[in-house]
Amino acid sequence: MKIPTRDQCFRMMRAMKMMDHIVVHSLQVCRVATYLTEHLNRQNGRLNLDLIQAAALLHDITKTRSFKTRENHALTGGQMLAEQGYPEVGELVRQHVRLDEYPKPVVLGEMQIINYADKRVLHDQVVSLDKRLDYILERYGETPEHAERIHWLWEKTLELEAKIFHGLVVAPHELNRRLNNWDSSQDLASYQKIPQQTDSPERHRQ
Repeated sequence: MKIPTRDQCFRMMRAMKMMDHIVVHSLQVCRVATYLTEHLNRQNGRLNLDLIQAAALLHDITKTRSFKTRENHALTGGQMLAEQGYPEVGELVRQHVRLDEYPKPVVLGEMQIINYADKRVLHDQVVSLDKRLDYILERYGETPEHAERIHWLWEKTLELEAKIFHGLVVAPHELNRRLNNWDSSQDLASYQKIPQQTDSPERHRQ
């Protein structure tokens, strides 16, 4: 399995000219995913931390572009990473908005951690699922059909949350307190030191 390093992730993000606030959001999603993975692995989990961290950093890799193109950024982000030689990372990115399957009992793997971590971060803050739901409904629930689909998705996410935190010493609401005391300026400065490429990663094949 080929997994990009943090520096390689930053280079791809810079090449895509990601907006700073999306970069900070991605860094916070990575912090949430890392925190959960480390705790789950202490409970005999076998999650691939490197894979999770790379996918968390790159999950919105095409989102800045999507504001103009209206593309499905989860789909195109996953495709782009697969083309760059990172199919496993791309598969996690492709399903970060909605999983292909929601089996019962709930299955817990790297895919589910990325999907859940993204739903706990509103902009750069870790929030409850309820608060994130309110934001998603306001922004994307413009029709009854869309709102119904979002509510269904959130019910599945609540089931996933229960599975993640079952047996852990931390509760879902504790993530806010533990992870929101974070100054993003240093991480953002490290990211901005990466040279800005003049062309996008789609032109490069690794």
